[in-house]
Amino acid sequence: MNSIFVDREQARANRFESVWNEQLDEVFADVAPYYDQANRVASLGFWDGWRRRFVSTIAVEPGARVLDVCAGTNAIGIELLRREPTLQIHAIDRSRAMQEVGQQRAEALGMKIDSTIGDVHELPFPDNHFDIVTLQFASRHLRLAEVLREIRRVLKPGGHFHHSDMLRPGSRFVEELYYVYLRACLTVTAWIFSSGEAARGCRRYFIQALRMFYSPKELSELLTQVGFGEVAHEPIFAGMLAFHKARKMGTG
Repeated sequence: MNSIFVDREQARANRFESVWNEQLDEVFADVAPYYDQANRVASLGFWDGWRRRFVSTIAVEPGARVLDVCAGTNAIGIELLRREPTLQIHAIDRSRAMQEVGQQRAEALGMKIDSTIGDVHELPFPDNHFDIVTLQFASRHLRLAEVLREIRRVLKPGGHFHHSDMLRPGSRFVEELYYVYLRACLTVTAWIFSSGEAARGCRRYFIQALRMFYSPKELSELLTQVGFGEVAHEPIFAGMLAFHKARKMGTG
């Protein structure tokens, strides 16, 4: 991998690994019951539209095997099953609290989503196993290059990876405006939903993590560096958000 990405990944880990390892479980246990509602407020109502738009970019075949990495409340898995009920969907997330909410949501709709609680840096699945892998709104909290290699490993040759997340805009002016808005909306959202101390304490971290993260173009380059082909991305809101799609090339 290019030394620029090696250095960035190392810098991110050095800066944030203590937060990732010691604080985020408590944060997501706090926000799990209102996670989706809070995102609707923070996004000014765009959240559900973004999710539907992202899922519309995923081509699915009947009976396909799908892995949803950092599945959270199973919003993507549920949306995919609405489109194609025969999909075999497996969710993995480190947060038991988020998956408990996600499983309750799926069961209430009569849907089956298999669930694993575990570390996504070491996916507990065999090589060449899934037709599709998705990852959304979690990459900033990961040693991303490691996770992308694991995703590529478990994908079948020819399988597709789909990614959606908040990213660092390419324009410095837009980026600074973005952070002003995020500081305000994180504070307001925490007040509206009476967030606990853990979630309130991580508000600064969420901004810092974005400052050290990737722009849409850089993330495309990283996907190429770890071995994906046919990489493409669709920036939204001047690159504040983007959808990425990539394919596992070769025979294994």
